[in-house]
Amino acid sequence: MINAVAGGGTLLTFPVLLFFGTKPVMANATSATALVIGTAGSLFGFQSQLRTIRPWLGRFVPVSLLGGWLGSLLLTHSGDRLFAALVPWLILFATLLFLLQEAIRQRLGPPDPLAAPRLTTAPWLAVGFQLGVALYGGYFGAGIGILMLASLGLIGLTDIHQMNALKNVLGALINLVAAGWFVASGMVDWHRAGVMTVGTVTGYYLGASLSQRIPQPMVRRAVTAIGFAITAIMFYRQFS
Repeated sequence: MINAVAGGGTLLTFPVLLFFGTKPVMANATSATALVIGTAGSLFGFQSQLRTIRPWLGRFVPVSLLGGWLGSLLLTHSGDRLFAALVPWLILFATLLFLLQEAIRQRLGPPDPLAAPRLTTAPWLAVGFQLGVALYGGYFGAGIGILMLASLGLIGLTDIHQMNALKNVLGALINLVAAGWFVASGMVDWHRAGVMTVGTVTGYYLGASLSQRIPQPMVRRAVTAIGFAITAIMFYRQFS
């Protein structure tokens, strides 16, 4: 449900797998695989928004696929000490960006969300940012929803439900590529992935459906609160 609304569900699934004795790399791969299977529930819950976000998919889908593959490849060939040290700062930056996006958009000029398929502010900067998000998503993935929501807000999207739908589609593709690589590399604990899939399918669908019935200001406050909570958890894990 957290992933469907704002992202960050990996911060629950990954530690749970570690608690039950799964090795860290396999826990990451298993979590990503379970979440990508469950994404179908989220996309079904957001089906009313899929048509409206179609103009943006052409720009963001290719870099999401590329970044997701590169991130998963990096995970299997390098350690994560340096990247883990950067994660809390990245999520904190993205949360602050999301919190301040209205003021920033006003300084950059009023967006026209009806002007699709043209992005309203720095489209190639947004594409580059999405590539970085996808790279991180393939590598670990916690907090990519926060990062994408911040970026989508700055390029002109104003409807939080459309932003959530686009974020979930792109997140599903990132996880799909990463999960495919993890499966091919034999890094998935299938028994635990199967158990977790039951929860992810239900949670994604309920989160997607319920979030569209909540007023947009409440959803934005929830997204910001989740972002700061994720940041606090990541800093605690880093310095404890």
